[in-house]
Amino acid sequence: MKTLLLLALSLPLLAKDPYFFEKPYLQLGNRPALDAKESLELMWIGHDKDVAFNVEYKPAGTWLNATPKQIRRVDFTGTAAHRVYAATLSNLKPGKRFSYRISADGKVIFESASIARKAAKKASRFVVFGDCAANTKGQREVAFHAAQQKPDYIFITGDIVYSRGRVSEYQTNFWPIYNADQADPTQGAPLLRSTLFTGVIGNHDSQPIVDFDKTPDGLAYYLYWAQPTNGPMLQPGDKQVPILQGAEAIKKKFLDATAGQYPRMANFSFDYGNVHWTVLDSNVYVDWTSEEFRQWVRNDLKAASKAKWRIVGLHHPPFNSSKIHFKEQRVRVLADIFEEGKVDLVLAGHVHNYQRTHPLTFKVAPGFILGKNAEVPGQWTLDKSFDGDKNTSPKGVIYITTGAGGANLYNTEQNADPASWQEFTKQFVSNIHSFSVIDAEAKQLTLKQISAEGKELDRFTIKR
Repeated sequence: MKTLLLLALSLPLLAKDPYFFEKPYLQLGNRPALDAKESLELMWIGHDKDVAFNVEYKPAGTWLNATPKQIRRVDFTGTAAHRVYAATLSNLKPGKRFSYRISADGKVIFESASIARKAAKKASRFVVFGDCAANTKGQREVAFHAAQQKPDYIFITGDIVYSRGRVSEYQTNFWPIYNADQADPTQGAPLLRSTLFTGVIGNHDSQPIVDFDKTPDGLAYYLYWAQPTNGPMLQPGDKQVPILQGAEAIKKKFLDATAGQYPRMANFSFDYGNVHWTVLDSNVYVDWTSEEFRQWVRNDLKAASKAKWRIVGLHHPPFNSSKIHFKEQRVRVLADIFEEGKVDLVLAGHVHNYQRTHPLTFKVAPGFILGKNAEVPGQWTLDKSFDGDKNTSPKGVIYITTGAGGANLYNTEQNADPASWQEFTKQFVSNIHSFSVIDAEAKQLTLKQISAEGKELDRFTIKR
């Protein structure tokens, strides 16, 4: 019996990968614009030891070499030290499949394949969900069924990792499920290695005050993600970013490791095929009544006027009917800019269910002063004639809450109680985990909401 117990305790150590602390995953990197020769960042996490990695990829018939580089060392209390690597896969043909492989010690230790970002005017399919990596049955099922949809990429609407966005939580709640070796509803799916992931930070990823004495491995978003930094020119210590507290040595270690990314990577924009994304940090430390920030959003959407579809991705929904978080609808103050910029969809999380509004326009009440948590008063105008089936031309912006990606569900009692919904709410599904599948085509955009069981819960189409 004692021998069996010792063997059982040693199994995780025996199963530990000798090369990877976490297996490879794909990121966009600082590439907001489309290019005739596309590139992606292939990233992986190695143990804290020297390894001579070699990366090859094949965009056509010949294997090309990519130079791997260690981009940071992560060494914080509460987790084993490890090293984050990246290799740029360049000269990719837009929308075309490519293979890649990583070698060490003279042998191939990992291989997979993906597709390059699609060119302007090309159709794309993407999956959206938020409030997800909580290591739950619902999260694993969502990951599995999302993979079955074969998306070009995935966007996470914040609260990426529960419950404090820590390095240790990525190790238990994120990597094992979205980079599982097999696609299985009880395990997750090998998504990260084959599908580009994008996303925005939520309140569980980035708090107003980050105390490194309490969570020395916090703000892990800035350690593991590589996304554009073309947003407002923010610097550590600015008003519109988290306050960093704790031991100076830990703060310095974090700032050194995330130089160029923190805090710039909180707000950005990018293009994929015929879609332009404007990605906004909606946490309470950001004042979206600031004229500087409002002007950045306005300019970004104006520059994207030729994009077929314009989407805003953020965490806190400007319009939702849930009793939980009902007062946290601060980003309504940007509704006028969304309307001016002809935004088609605003995709949010935070509220752990699915909601869809009627197409709407909104005017903030005169004299309103924004507080930290506020249901912004004002007047909305609803287009109730739009049904997304026969009438597919919305008058206004459609706001989607898709925060049922894995964390515990909110307000299941409201699911079959339309009387508890706000007037602007058209659909409300709170009794099952789910995700959004969006097909952005040349003349129409279709959103389907799919349950963790793979069943369609809602569908609508916008036509041009």
